[in-house]
Amino acid sequence: MSRIFGKVCQNGYVVRDIEAAMKHWIEVMGVGPWFYIEDVKTDWFTYRGVASDVKMSIALANSGDLQIELIQQRNDAPSMYKDFLDAGREGLQHMSYWTEDYQGLYDKALGLGYTVGHEGQIGGEKGRFAYFDTEAHPGTVVEISDISGAKGKTFAYIRKQAEGWDGTNPIRTFS
Repeated sequence: MSRIFGKVCQNGYVVRDIEAAMKHWIEVMGVGPWFYIEDVKTDWFTYRGVASDVKMSIALANSGDLQIELIQQRNDAPSMYKDFLDAGREGLQHMSYWTEDYQGLYDKALGLGYTVGHEGQIGGEKGRFAYFDTEAHPGTVVEISDISGAKGKTFAYIRKQAEGWDGTNPIRTFS
């Protein structure tokens, strides 16, 4: 438990081949079902304060209370995902903390000296997220994500689908 951010709710893996990564998690790890969005539409996205037209695919599944996120960037736009891959890495890139008081947690982090690496919004004002530039070694980027709106309901649905999952319909497409 982080005394600053609370409990880790998600581990985010940046991968070069999201389909192969889902297959690994399904067949080797037994985790699913996966909810896959091939073309994520952001309302806006910035990298180090500058607008960036990042294109990405994501897949989400739960292992108990922990959500696993797979991210494949589909273009060369500036992002912390691209930085991670360009450094020769693939795998765990960030830990995400969820909040219903996004602005309060965001302001607290900035007040403590954290700097934003990239941030954006998906699905309206209650869909904000920020990745703080905290990577001392791979996997230590901190993300905060607003779950006060539709995203929170979606995440709860994904967790519920993982409970007692029998292995059928392992990849489910979201639009």
